[in-house]
Amino acid sequence: MVGKKSGKALLREEGLERTDNNLDLTTWPQVNMINQKNYYTEFLKRDDQFLAYRSQNEEARSRMVREARDKDRALAQSSRNEEDGVPELVEDTGADETAAAIGSKEAYASKLIILHVGSQNLRIGLGTDALPKTVPMVIARKWKENESEEYGGEPKPKRLKIDGEIPAEPDKWFGEDFASQYATMSSELRVRMRNNKRRVLPNSKELVVNYNRKILPETISEHNDPHRIDWTELPRNPKDAPDFLTGQAALRLPEQSNPRYKLFWPIRNGWFNEKDYSSKNQLYHDISRIFEEAFKSQLGIRKLKDLANYNCVFIIPDLYERTYVTTMLDILIRDLGLGKVCLQQESLAATFGAGYSISCIVDIGAQKTSVCCVDEGLCLEESRINIKFGGADVTETFMKMMLYDHFPYEDINLRRRYDFLLAEELKLKVCTMLEQDITVQTYDFHLRVSGQDTRKYNFKTYDETMLAPMGFFKPSIFDQSGKLEPRRKVIQRSVDLYDGSPNDPMSTAQVAVIEYAAGKPTTENGTLSEAQINPQVNSTPSRQQPFNLLSRLNDLEATPRSSVAGSPAPEGTPNPDRDTPAAGDVDKPSIFFDPVIEKIKIAEERDKTLPIMPLDIAIMTSISQGARGDERKMRDFFGGIMLIGGGSKTVGLNLFLEERLRELKPGFQKEILIGPPPRDLDPQVLVWKGGSVFGKLSSSGNDSWISQKEYDVLGSRLLVNKCMFAW
Repeated sequence: MVGKKSGKALLREEGLERTDNNLDLTTWPQVNMINQKNYYTEFLKRDDQFLAYRSQNEEARSRMVREARDKDRALAQSSRNEEDGVPELVEDTGADETAAAIGSKEAYASKLIILHVGSQNLRIGLGTDALPKTVPMVIARKWKENESEEYGGEPKPKRLKIDGEIPAEPDKWFGEDFASQYATMSSELRVRMRNNKRRVLPNSKELVVNYNRKILPETISEHNDPHRIDWTELPRNPKDAPDFLTGQAALRLPEQSNPRYKLFWPIRNGWFNEKDYSSKNQLYHDISRIFEEAFKSQLGIRKLKDLANYNCVFIIPDLYERTYVTTMLDILIRDLGLGKVCLQQESLAATFGAGYSISCIVDIGAQKTSVCCVDEGLCLEESRINIKFGGADVTETFMKMMLYDHFPYEDINLRRRYDFLLAEELKLKVCTMLEQDITVQTYDFHLRVSGQDTRKYNFKTYDETMLAPMGFFKPSIFDQSGKLEPRRKVIQRSVDLYDGSPNDPMSTAQVAVIEYAAGKPTTENGTLSEAQINPQVNSTPSRQQPFNLLSRLNDLEATPRSSVAGSPAPEGTPNPDRDTPAAGDVDKPSIFFDPVIEKIKIAEERDKTLPIMPLDIAIMTSISQGARGDERKMRDFFGGIMLIGGGSKTVGLNLFLEERLRELKPGFQKEILIGPPPRDLDPQVLVWKGGSVFGKLSSSGNDSWISQKEYDVLGSRLLVNKCMFAW
């Protein structure tokens, strides 16, 4: 009888015994478990782990290697000359190094493009240019009708109709509100002039109206007009006409061209033009086309692939919108293919151009006005203001006042291209802010229309020349209709990636402007008190506020306490206590507070208000927020106010603004000083000049350049590390 076998024997016989032959079951590397009690990582905790910083260090190293190689090559060449017996002249090595440095700077500046985009004009030029080229920021595209034929041919400024017809008397064309405001401003000016011992004739208005009523134009044949206009010629065959035209050629297109062209202005009031565009892709494409044609016509860059060798300084508004910045950056790098792009704020660029270290920059553009305090190379975030009126509003108001006083060219329409250019010319020629110039004066102008003989008009003016730019201080005289109508219909606001809350920067001063425009009460100076300004507004969402225990305790006290009731049921679950309230109960406010929804509501409410404030009060608001109670700094800002932009070229505007500010701040009579840009620089090009100065600084010490490689990898996320301002 065979004995019973053990378990080990059975496993050995059946081949089931586990044996260890020191062979791994797989060749895949095995990773041990992480000890959670002692866990540590250095991921993204060192600068060299960021692509932006790593690329910059790599460029610096490659530049050092290249310079060392060039130096060794020069030494080797000199030693070879000594061996060959070639006499070496003793020269000043310092002078050679200086000349080489100057040559390298000139070569760098020749590949530097500076772009300053406005609502009406584009300033563009190279770093080697003393002044920029000015290109109208407009594109003309084939369309079924031109801009003056739209809306049933309604003219601008709009004439009111009574019983379906425009009244025969021009003083009834613009409504009773405009007439009363115009009469009030005229009487206030007369009182002001009498107080200043100025001579005021009682019948000045009648003299102007009677003269303008009976004047008739003088016809001049085209061959006798020495300043006739060269209109843009189109091919005889409409099929051969170009699809689009940009710049000055677009403005000089005949109104009755075949085929018809319509003008599109991609930027209006400092925002993307959502009124004339129904597609944001078309809007972006038009901006890219305008830039491309400007590179070809103004800079001589014929091929887009050559732009990879160029760097670009792009100037953005002080109080920007994130969508605007990221869109422009995408156009410059991805659509046009520029090698590197650097972003610079307008007010900071203006201080670079003027050479100021501390200043309050007042930039009056065509359709927007910005105010910002700059201190030691930094735009003070809480002082930034962007109000939506400018020189174009003065032009329209000036023509309304002239038509009210029987302007002889009654058919003027600012929607027509030649009439728009004529009105701009008359404003620059006639308007003034000096009281001694307010007398009855006679002027003339020439009306030039394609295919017609030139007509010469004479006309007289009185106080219209001063009351129109006076709208900067009484903006209610401006026509603000339509500026907010298409807002957020094509391009939505930028939102936070994680919680969806609006993240466009906002300043305390801009909040005060919006509250003023909404009709909130103000202080004696017109500015809002600190209690009226929303304390929860951060100028930039990414900026961290300093910790304050007291404010933190206050926030906790303001936070609703947890309810004694149980947690709410899931959505969709019927709740008898909630769905069937008892008789006599009223709706009670919810105790739950969602900060994201609250931010969205606040942003939507702000979008419903057009930011408008008188210019003098806006400057006071900006300086008060920039100084933050520091009297010494406030005196510095008041002494460094600088007027720039095309709208600031009105004669005597700086003196008039000085007087208004001294009336608002009697304690700063000696400190308040408003000056033009230094060195007789044109105020329209000062911002561009500052961008040129900044762009020509040593690239090794400037880490704000965004390259194509970095942008392709990180996109707009790169702006957090590249912008010199809080993004």
